[in-house]
Amino acid sequence: MQSTPFRKLILGSASPRRKALLEAMGLSLEVRPALMEETYPKDLVGHQITDYLSEQKAKLLQPGLEAGSLLITADTIVWHENEVLEKPAQIHEARRTLSRLSGKWHKVITSVCFTGMGIQRTVHSITEVKFAALSHEMIETYLSDGQPLDKAGAYGIQEWIGLVGVEDIKGSYTNVVGLPTQLVYTTLQELMG
Repeated sequence: MQSTPFRKLILGSASPRRKALLEAMGLSLEVRPALMEETYPKDLVGHQITDYLSEQKAKLLQPGLEAGSLLITADTIVWHENEVLEKPAQIHEARRTLSRLSGKWHKVITSVCFTGMGIQRTVHSITEVKFAALSHEMIETYLSDGQPLDKAGAYGIQEWIGLVGVEDIKGSYTNVVGLPTQLVYTTLQELMG
């Protein structure tokens, strides 16, 4: 990717997947994780939640921004049957989440907030994902060998359960990994314009 007018790009996320995706796009960046409790007003739904959280992360890191820097913060949720499937903290929670997603469609929603001196823009991407019917053995195999904890929807699409269990996808694949790269690219192009 060509150079940007921003002297420094800062990723406000500890996600190794987001960092790897941005680096694969040819961007060099500094990582400054936005460490905060991800709480939001309960009247928000869908992308309103991820928009709010990505903007809150930016607000937390904005005081330390230098002139010429652009901060990128993001948040991803899995939206299923009109509720957020929270990141599981324990294996039994991950098992319940994967059982709920088995054989059904769900939405993966990521918002990305771009913040610099005098600018802020938030965009979001929604990808629909359908799991095949997941057998008890498939779920247990993933729980024992995979890394379902602290992931939206209790799965990584790039991991074993995604490779064998995802039947259909409508929208951005990289959004499900954690960052809608094409949307990030076009938004960066617009901000450079």
